[in-house]
Amino acid sequence: MTLVVATFYKFVRLPDCATLQPVLLEYCQAQALRGTILLAPEGINGTIAGTRQAIDRVLGYLRSDQRLSDLDYKESTALSPPFDRMKVRLKSEIVTLGVPEADPTQQVGTYVEPKDWNALIRDPDVILIDTRNQYEVAIGTFQGAQNPETASFRQFPDYVQQLDPAQHPKVAMFCTGGIRCEKASALMLARGFQQVYHLKGGILKYLEDVPPEQSLWQGECFVFDQRVAVQHGLALGSHEMCLSCGHPLSQADQESPLFEYGIICPHCYQDLTPEKRRRQIARHQQR
Repeated sequence: MTLVVATFYKFVRLPDCATLQPVLLEYCQAQALRGTILLAPEGINGTIAGTRQAIDRVLGYLRSDQRLSDLDYKESTALSPPFDRMKVRLKSEIVTLGVPEADPTQQVGTYVEPKDWNALIRDPDVILIDTRNQYEVAIGTFQGAQNPETASFRQFPDYVQQLDPAQHPKVAMFCTGGIRCEKASALMLARGFQQVYHLKGGILKYLEDVPPEQSLWQGECFVFDQRVAVQHGLALGSHEMCLSCGHPLSQADQESPLFEYGIICPHCYQDLTPEKRRRQIARHQQR
């Protein structure tokens, strides 16, 4: 059976998020959904998978809250459940940056539709920034994009600190689904950058809307579920996940002599101690 995978977020004041958490979890479980929803005082962020009817019911339930009435979402499909169970978690931020002045409920950059993105990033005056982490950038990005080489989004403010607003009058940013860019754009506006743009709907919406022959995207897009990566049209990508370290693995990685399924990969073999090998073998045998 084909499952629907719905991804959504919204920055909005939710001071009662702790009260909403158990009610929302119970409702999602009643629809036999799997996935993760994060709730924080600054908003909601989630990816859920289930039948068409179940997804529609939960989205309708969320939109019945006036604060979420215009909640937008993106869809893809999966042939098997991409998540093991349903979780609704409370967080201090729905995407962790750790910078209070980066408040998307107060200000964000200019949204750019996927159809207009190519023209913007071809502008020689624009600095194009990939706001994702190094392991995500490694398997795909836009032509000409700068890689901040971050291990986590919390490091992004340190990268911004190195940029001069006077030298970069136009900034364009992108991320997987758009959520990190909203917060990154709020940060850059707070730091004095004047013209800040971000890709509406993120890479996923671009890959869905822009034909491959017109695309400036190179590679695949990492996604945070068991599909690992997607391609144009949101078709399933070629990457697998290392069950030891969680790094996405290309075909070349999987053919490497340093790869042992469920044990090690070229990205974590140097950290594999004899004790860790024993643990990984035992864990793999239990799967």
